[in-house]
Amino acid sequence: MQKKAALIDTLLPFMAWLPELTNKTTLRADLIAGITVALVLIPQSMAYAALAGLPPYYGLYAAFLPPIVAALFGSSRQLATGPVAVVSLLTASALEPLATAGSESYIVYAILLALMVGIFQLSLGLLRLGVLVNFLSHPVVMGFTNAAAIIIATSQLPKIFGIVVEKEAHHYETVWNTLVIATTDTHMLSLVFAILAFSIMALLKKYYPKLPGVLFAVVITTVLASVMDYEKTMTISMSQVDDKAIATKLSAYQNSQVIIAELKTGLIESQADSNKYAEIEKGLDEAIRRSRGSFKALQKEKYAWLEGKQLAIESSITESQVTDGNRWQFNGFTEDGDVMLRAGGRIVGDIPKGLPSIRFPELDFSLISQLFFAAITIGLIGFMEAIAIAKAMATRTRQRLDTNQELVGQGISNIVGSLFQSYPTSGSFSRSAVNIGAGAITGFSSVVTGLVVLITLLFFTELLYNLPQATLAAVIMMAVIGLVNVKHFIHTWKVYRSDGIIAMITFFLTLIFAPHLENAIIIGVILSLGMFLYRSMKPRVAALSRFKDGTLRDADLHQMDTCEYVSVIRFDGPLYFANTSYFEDMIIERSANKSKLKYIVVDGQGVNSIDATGEEMLVSLTRRLEKTGVIMIFANFKRQVMLVLHNSGFMEQFGGERFFATADQALDAIWEELGDSHDIVECPLTMACVVEGSGEN
Repeated sequence: MQKKAALIDTLLPFMAWLPELTNKTTLRADLIAGITVALVLIPQSMAYAALAGLPPYYGLYAAFLPPIVAALFGSSRQLATGPVAVVSLLTASALEPLATAGSESYIVYAILLALMVGIFQLSLGLLRLGVLVNFLSHPVVMGFTNAAAIIIATSQLPKIFGIVVEKEAHHYETVWNTLVIATTDTHMLSLVFAILAFSIMALLKKYYPKLPGVLFAVVITTVLASVMDYEKTMTISMSQVDDKAIATKLSAYQNSQVIIAELKTGLIESQADSNKYAEIEKGLDEAIRRSRGSFKALQKEKYAWLEGKQLAIESSITESQVTDGNRWQFNGFTEDGDVMLRAGGRIVGDIPKGLPSIRFPELDFSLISQLFFAAITIGLIGFMEAIAIAKAMATRTRQRLDTNQELVGQGISNIVGSLFQSYPTSGSFSRSAVNIGAGAITGFSSVVTGLVVLITLLFFTELLYNLPQATLAAVIMMAVIGLVNVKHFIHTWKVYRSDGIIAMITFFLTLIFAPHLENAIIIGVILSLGMFLYRSMKPRVAALSRFKDGTLRDADLHQMDTCEYVSVIRFDGPLYFANTSYFEDMIIERSANKSKLKYIVVDGQGVNSIDATGEEMLVSLTRRLEKTGVIMIFANFKRQVMLVLHNSGFMEQFGGERFFATADQALDAIWEELGDSHDIVECPLTMACVVEGSGEN
């Protein structure tokens, strides 16, 4: 029966809370919470999709089924799943080297990435390997998250200022170029809308925290944008560009985009040939450099539309020749090769009405190899974000949380989402807080959230047409402000300085390497593992003596004398291949410094495990010391260590009389053995007045 129940918990975990919906109070609470979260999720998901380099409506696709599936198959009742900022940033980081953001191939790659992330997470959950998430230590995650928040916020600056900026090789270069261009080309109305959205969200959060500030900001700015004719765009054919200088620059940029697309395809196809791959990669870098130069040249100029249906550089004509009074700016090319011009602000635009079609992601194994490490990174980082908030909520509600089951839920949600054109998703800090704050009791609240998104896709997409991109940028920036936390760095530094250093290194490397974020994470993980190995290779070794309260304590720390005939050594760590030499060196050093030494008592209170290398070292060391007249005694060893020493034949070889339950018992046996040859009264190990019931420290 227990196995059957465990199987049901794994396959159908929602059966645990489904019967609770018969309670009208629970049902009502979940309905209200689900609708409240949806009102925040809809604009946020569109903003995060844009951050990921996808058309905004793909955020709605990711906000439809993943929240429902994650709630049904996960173990957390209040975790709100869907598009999140950090995962969106990681998605863009993984895909931008392979395809142009927003292109058809880019979308295909994003959907495939969601499938890969889902399979990875599901595999970890089914194999009960959720413990692997611990390889991402807290300092690494903290450093990465804080830096990622800054990257996410600064990546929205072009939308805030209403300008177009070509992405550079490094994010900090893009930010600098953004600020430079903003000094001359800021679209003031876009900036006003962004400031208005910021103000609405900040004021409501401060004075009316229960109201969905994001929704109010979206509704107000969308209505204003539609009334004020915020969007001013124009599409013309290349034949309408009579100015040779403009036509030449446009053709150069258009050709560079075609070349870049071809080279990116070739890069994926040449995975097996390292020489060809390197050659194509070099050509791609050169093509991107030329493309940026062409784009900058086009962006630098302002254009005017003349009566003869011609495009001209504004500086080369008189004011009387301008027909509409607008200053037009190059805005890219359509898929058909027409020139897009813009004089107003950017809006979300058309959102396809209806549900996303069911389509299995295209399995390109050369592409899968390219995205493999990105999928692992997103799977781990995304899950860590999800499980962190899930644990906090489980503690608050006193509900059971199964880490591996949550991996299963997150994995299935990404897999199912990929079948409906979703990009990678995860649990959200902000929306989960809204969910539990609104009174969510069961996972049904997330089901309601998904259904509200479904209704929006079916009936209300037209209402989002005039939503300003500047507003979405403000939504993202407000969402990630809370991720920047200097106090965590200070606290980590105080707790353990090396962890603080790792956090700072990860933070700065993330900023420097962006948009190649995986490099910083890998280095951070390596540093954490290296620090762990270093600590375990040289654990604390203390020579003990009798303290005034009768306990055995670190003699060096408390500046106490030690016995010339007996050394009591405590080793605080597992005895395994990486630190056996250090243990051996410490013991030999202690014996070499005392010419009258007869016994070494190894206090194994801190030794929780021992491997074959450790056992072999003990055999060798015990024999070597015996030849010099020093006998090793073992006390306070844990059962699992004693079992290894028994099974290996160590205890039989050297005698069970060498092992004692406590260090005091070992010392009593040594005093009896030494007899009159040792003045016990004057010995530092016995001279203190032992209080009744005292133990060892």
